[in-house]
Formats: sequence, structure tokens, C-alpha cells
Amino acid sequence: MKLLLTSGGITNKSITNALLDLAGRPFAELKLAFIPTAADVEKGSKEWLINDLGNLKSLGFAKIDIVDISAVPRENWESRLKEADILVFGGGNTYHLMYWLGKSGLAEILPDLLKSRVYVGISAGSMVAGCKISLSTSERLYYKEEGQYNDEKGLGFVNFLMRPHLNSSHFPKIRKEFLEETAKEIKEPIYAIDDQTAIQVVDGDIKIITEGDYLKFN
Repeated sequence: MKLLLTSGGITNKSITNALLDLAGRPFAELKLAFIPTAADVEKGSKEWLINDLGNLKSLGFAKIDIVDISAVPRENWESRLKEADILVFGGGNTYHLMYWLGKSGLAEILPDLLKSRVYVGISAGSMVAGCKISLSTSERLYYKEEGQYNDEKGLGFVNFLMRPHLNSSHFPKIRKEFLEETAKEIKEPIYAIDDQTAIQVVDGDIKIITEGDYLKFN
């Protein structure tokens, strides 16, 4: 399984090169599917979502599809995801995304899809790949959960928790001192990464890709 877990998407050359290495072919030969479902319940400007898509567009993929798993039936989204070489799960509300991953049935078939595809996460899309999504809630440094997902379990693709947007002005609690206190209540490893950092995972082997800052706890 090949994963590229990011905070802010494809934001620099190092992360771009990591994605290229994982894909194994030039971007011009690859099809990408972007899953925006996590953003559906987010209020306010979606400029950040547009920027994420713009960064992907600038790489020159052969095709970019946008597939909202909460908006179309399974026979529609499943066939479109199977056409893609890279699956990008966008940012937004982690609990809402986890709810629809389960309800749609994608969580069940995703491990099989990822035998031949690359998983890219952006913010919430990265957090759901972890063993837990505990760091998503307001008590754990983020916003209140929305939707009908009442568990802390993630997809379990990695055995750690990830916290994006380290030191971001938009997330004033995502700082070393707050994370240190939170880490005392969580036994699993925690990676906190900024928007210039990604975590590359290939069959369980972890590599930090960064032009910025990150922290590891536990």
C-alpha cells in the first residue's frame, strides 16, 4: 500500500517528487480522482479547496475527476475510482468523511483498490488513514465533529495518528505545547506536520518528506 499523507496537499517540489516516485509514471500518463466529501459540511470560503485542486491541476495529469461519494450511487463512484491511478481525499471535516467512507461502502473496498493505486490525503483526508481520528475533535485541538459518525476509529492504514496544520495561524492550538499535553492521553505515536510536510508510507515503511516542520510524539 502506497500512501502520501499531507497537511496542505501538493505544496512544494519535495512532495511533488514523492508523489511522482510513488506513482511510478509521469503525471501526464496518470488519471486522478479527487474525493471532496470532507468539505461538504464546512462553512465559509472554500478558497483552500480551490487552491488544493489548483496545485493538482498544475502537475499536468491526463485526467482529474471529482467524485463525491456522498452525492452519487456506488455504481457511479466505484467505476470512476477504478479508472483512476491516484485517489486524493481532500480536507474538511474528518468525522463527516469517515461516516461516508463507511456508509458508501468505500472503506470496505479501499484496501483492495490501493493494491494498484496511490492514496493521497489532504488534512482530514490524511487523518482518516490513521488508526484513530482522536485528534480531530474540539477536545483534541480541532473542530466539533459533525455527522453521524460516533467512533474514533480511522481506516487503520497506519498505526499512528496524524495532526495537520502545525503552527498554522488558522489553527492556533496546533502548537508544540498543546500537542505535548494531548500526547500524554494517547498511547499511539503522533505525527504533527505543517503544510510543507508529508508522510510517505510504503508497505508500512515511513518516510518524512519536508521543506517545513514536523513533530513526533510517543
